[in-house]
Amino acid sequence: MIDTLREKVIRGDAVSRNEVRIIADWDYDIASLLALFSASNNIREKFKGKSVDLCAIVNAKSGACPEDCSYCAQSSKSRADIAVYPLIKKDSVIEKAKEAKDAGVKRFCIVTSGKKVERKELSEIAAMIKDLRNIGLLPCATLGLLNRDELLFLKDHGLERYHHNLETSERFFPEICRTHTYYDKLKTIEVAKSAGLSVCSGGIFGIGETWEDRIDMAFDLKELDIDSVPINFLIPIKGTSLGQKNVLHPFEALKIISLYRFILSRKEIRVCGGRIQSLGEFNSMVFMAGADSLLTGNYLTTTGRSYVDDLKLIRNYGLKVSV
Repeated sequence: MIDTLREKVIRGDAVSRNEVRIIADWDYDIASLLALFSASNNIREKFKGKSVDLCAIVNAKSGACPEDCSYCAQSSKSRADIAVYPLIKKDSVIEKAKEAKDAGVKRFCIVTSGKKVERKELSEIAAMIKDLRNIGLLPCATLGLLNRDELLFLKDHGLERYHHNLETSERFFPEICRTHTYYDKLKTIEVAKSAGLSVCSGGIFGIGETWEDRIDMAFDLKELDIDSVPINFLIPIKGTSLGQKNVLHPFEALKIISLYRFILSRKEIRVCGGRIQSLGEFNSMVFMAGADSLLTGNYLTTTGRSYVDDLKLIRNYGLKVSV
């Protein structure tokens, strides 16, 4: 079954929802998992070659968010002990960006908490984006539910990609957020695309969703023709609504990456938040499972993985950082 589907995808044909459900529902032993990962690796090599796309982020505005996302330490429901601060200065952003660039990172994303940035903040961020371009990075931004005019304004200042996660399936979304809707997210993605921006959109796994939710989101992302698909794994943070959950088993996390490679064969499958916490010693298998892109460095409110360690992993795999 796995070999048949691998050959189907490599030929350029699409897998169906039913075919993906069969893979998802399979009761895997180690040998079967390795066969799945091997097939995913073949698909990655076919469509993405030996290049790994690296991005890094800066938490440019932290906490005090009015939204009620259950998984987030910055949300209105969270009692997590995190840093809270307004939009940081441009010099601080550029300093962190230069560190990332020196490490070989290609993309750099400015991330802010809140439903959307204010107009004054948008102008400050536009200046940051212009400077990111000037030092040779591809600027990305995560600024909430912006409209088309706001996104065009940022594009005019050099923004290359907008990041806005669906987070989960349309069915499950109300279970994790009530202050905005799945439709709000779809609308933001659509206006970003209409503004001529590349779009990065994925979700977070291990928040109580089913395999059906995971598959539904993947097919939504496929229909939206998203360029980069970030895969995040829940980091249970004390003080959040999901703070008592267990992290996903590493094999389940790797299986998610594999299924997304089967469904979104030509897209960037980017493993982001929770990579080290969920995968642990199995982090070295992300590429075999089908990933071709990584968020490196720290996350928003939690620790990630150092640039040096990720570059070593990429080299050991015989891969190279895309430039």
